[in-house]
Amino acid sequence: MKNFEKKIIVNEKDLDGLDHVNNLVYVKWAIDIAKSHWENIATEKMIKSYRWVLLEHNIKYILPSYLNDKILLKTYIDDTTRIKSKRVVEFYNIRYNKIIAVSNTSWCLINSKSKKIQRINDQILNIFKTLNVFVNLTLLPQFFL
Repeated sequence: MKNFEKKIIVNEKDLDGLDHVNNLVYVKWAIDIAKSHWENIATEKMIKSYRWVLLEHNIKYILPSYLNDKILLKTYIDDTTRIKSKRVVEFYNIRYNKIIAVSNTSWCLINSKSKKIQRINDQILNIFKTLNVFVNLTLLPQFFL
């Protein structure tokens, strides 16, 4: 899979009462890199026509991060059906080259104008295929559109 990457330096506003990165900051970083990745691979028309909405989020914290740590975020799309897209974000401490957290998220596509759920169309699926993403079209939708 092709990764999309972003580097972050931990600053004071990222810290919690224990002086390490607050768990909610990791969630924000995961959402931010997902949005940046979409804006990097999608056409201008797609970006205007659709929004991704977070359905489910799971994060495993492995090691803490502290002030001024340099963090590398790597994201990729793990699996896509006509209804959902699953994304992984891996967080690495650059200095020690160690993984510090892993985020797994599920997203659904929303029509920007109607604000209704939108099936993931062939054009978007083809973009994901070019990223070597596993696209599972055999799964039945969990709900009707």
